[in-house]
Amino acid sequence: MDKFDGRLTKDGIRIHSDGDFAGMHKAGALAARILDDIIPMIEPGTTTEAIDAEIERRVTEAGATSATIGYKGYQHASCISVNHVVCHGIPGPKTLKDGDILNIDVTVIVDGWFGDTSRMYVAGKLGRKSERLIEITHDALFKGIEAVKPGNTFGDIGFAIQSFVEGHRMSVVRDFCGHGLGQVFHAPPNVLHYGRAGTGPVLEEGMFFTIEPMVNLGRPETKVLADDWTAVTRDKSLSAQFEHSIGVTADGCEIFTLSPAGKFHPTYG
Repeated sequence: MDKFDGRLTKDGIRIHSDGDFAGMHKAGALAARILDDIIPMIEPGTTTEAIDAEIERRVTEAGATSATIGYKGYQHASCISVNHVVCHGIPGPKTLKDGDILNIDVTVIVDGWFGDTSRMYVAGKLGRKSERLIEITHDALFKGIEAVKPGNTFGDIGFAIQSFVEGHRMSVVRDFCGHGLGQVFHAPPNVLHYGRAGTGPVLEEGMFFTIEPMVNLGRPETKVLADDWTAVTRDKSLSAQFEHSIGVTADGCEIFTLSPAGKFHPTYG
């Protein structure tokens, strides 16, 4: 039986009610707070499995559930993607080195609602090329968010991101995309981070989805390693990603996963 009351568009996208926004804000706030709280751990010598263990502890302590533990056999409370890992990096015993950049992606379930967000961190001193990549990726996410309002299309979001990134001589990953969410982890639509303005489904008030551009310093191609999770850049170039969960409002959107401490960007600017 369908557990949603909201209607589906002709593209299969769920339209949520005003009351659903509160549930998403609660779930999103917890995911964002956890990513704030682990900041002191991100330093040379720390292992990614230690970071993941702390994330799992904080999810449990909050009375929430990790959406990723047990998802298609995955056994961790986060994905931690270091340097040329694009996404879905598996936490493990490898230690962070000075200058490493990493994306940490967390999804929690609170009262049935999914809060999904990721952001970049740096261990030690941030190199100039890495800093520029992180800055462009961060700003690309917000270019996409600026395109979110009823009457625009999902192609407008992708075009805003792609044109901005490529204007800075970087590339947008094509192999992974954002997604609808709410009381499910993944749902229509696929939110592409590239595309043509004016194409794709039309945005409507009540749609919930993630925007999560992955940007490479080199070419856009990726490959998935033998573990069937870890995606890396084919040319070994650095990659970065930022992700917010948002809901479309009457005149724009609300971001569910804002950093409570204002530390979404690793330089806290």
